[in-house]
Amino acid sequence: MTDTSLPPVGRTAIGVAGLRAQEQLRPDKLFDDPFSAALFEAGRAQLPGAPTGAQGERQAFGQLFATQVAVRTRFYDDYLLGSGCTQVVLLAAGLDARAFRLTWPGGTRLFEVDFPEVLGFKGNVLSGQGARPRCERVEVPADLREDWTSALTDAGFDPAAPTAWLAEGLLIYLTYDEAAALLTTVTELSAPGSRISFEHRPGPDGTGLTALARAHHAGKHVTEMWKGGLGTDGPEWLSARGWTATGRDREELAAAYGRPVDEASGVGFLTATRS
Repeated sequence: MTDTSLPPVGRTAIGVAGLRAQEQLRPDKLFDDPFSAALFEAGRAQLPGAPTGAQGERQAFGQLFATQVAVRTRFYDDYLLGSGCTQVVLLAAGLDARAFRLTWPGGTRLFEVDFPEVLGFKGNVLSGQGARPRCERVEVPADLREDWTSALTDAGFDPAAPTAWLAEGLLIYLTYDEAAALLTTVTELSAPGSRISFEHRPGPDGTGLTALARAHHAGKHVTEMWKGGLGTDGPEWLSARGWTATGRDREELAAAYGRPVDEASGVGFLTATRS
């Protein structure tokens, strides 16, 4: 493990890396992430310890998200590579290694915005794995609840260039006002032709995957940090600010990927283009 201690919300990325590592072992895996296991193993000691006899419950809580993580990783991989943009910004980049594992178009410049502790942890692990980025990768240490625009532009971001933005697993950890402020900044920085994608709940919070997770006492260390983001307002919010949004249902995507599921998650994905 590394000596870098992650903030509480940053530690959730360790569990997600573990689920990606689990997917990596499947013969029908939806994506290729050869670095996920190393990232998980390096950080697993930072995950909250389970009470005696409750380890199985903690693992069961994590498995609630296995399909969600697999499907969203594949969906976002395809979205980014098909965006037509060579300027990419990953908001709350976490421990995903897209800069290192995807085949990017020539000239791609990818900005990873996250807490300095998260970027430092990931950088140390990937360096130890001999990983090399497959595009121009730029780290932007910043707290997205504060002023992060200056850090991004100082790092070389060009607001005149169309940008592919990704907010993976992020908005649920923000209040409505925080999510709206973040996306307002994204809108201000987005030239025509820019794109953005993030998770969207078309139904109320008390249904589907979020309800199952909140009812699982072994996962309170995660669900107590959830603040709801834009809730069900994502499409309308984007439309009112010059974005054209389309939604995809997780179950529909899972079936298209050959990974059909029985349960309805109540979670989908929005992708929007700036006019």
